[in-house]
Amino acid sequence: MDGVLVHEGRLIPGADAFVSRLREVGKPFLVLTNNSIYTPRDLQFRLRSSGIDLPVESIWTSALATATFLDDQRPQGSAYVVGEAGLTTALHEIGYVLTDNSPDYVVLGETRTYSFEAVTTAIRLIRSGARFVATNPDATGPSSDGVLPATGAVAALISRATGVSPYFIGKPNPLMMRAALNRVQAHSETTVMVGDRMDTDIVAGLEAGMRTVLVLTGIMQADEIDRFPYRPYRVVPSIADLVDEI
Repeated sequence: MDGVLVHEGRLIPGADAFVSRLREVGKPFLVLTNNSIYTPRDLQFRLRSSGIDLPVESIWTSALATATFLDDQRPQGSAYVVGEAGLTTALHEIGYVLTDNSPDYVVLGETRTYSFEAVTTAIRLIRSGARFVATNPDATGPSSDGVLPATGAVAALISRATGVSPYFIGKPNPLMMRAALNRVQAHSETTVMVGDRMDTDIVAGLEAGMRTVLVLTGIMQADEIDRFPYRPYRVVPSIADLVDEI
């Protein structure tokens, strides 16, 4: 989503045409984000405000992937959550109880207001035996004032205090990609991952067996690609360059 369809809340030219073309020809697709703050309905509204109209079912977040994972591992379980509505809503919808009383899991997501009290509670619960899951490993997130500490950075703090490393669900974990493929009933051999980051989008697509396309409208620049031991199948300036190929 970010860096491919929109950048700092503004439409990337041609992104609306790309999504419209997908819908016109009936190609199944999902818009992915590691951000667990917002619900799919929130993101649908934000995209619509930018000029991109798509159904809420076409949005797949790390919060939804995390809920899918927990529902598969321990159905009807319990969790202590550090995060916002995108994550708590996803867990409520699978029937999880949110509690600080001997939860099965501590689930760490993204929030713009990390509470020292909440992080302390998470540390104590993990030290008492709760399993540690985090929605994504991103260490920082963007804001109008500069970078903010994100899930990965807070997870490192908790890990240092507990000696327990979290299981990260979101990109680059191919688990998120596999769940997305299942959601649209697609096969990796006939699916393309389009992203703007080599270290999350492209490696996740590769590890899930998909073709990958890197766009240069986000965080990654062309001269940085060779730093990585893997390469995308294609590199294009923008998602607009793919519209006529659908």
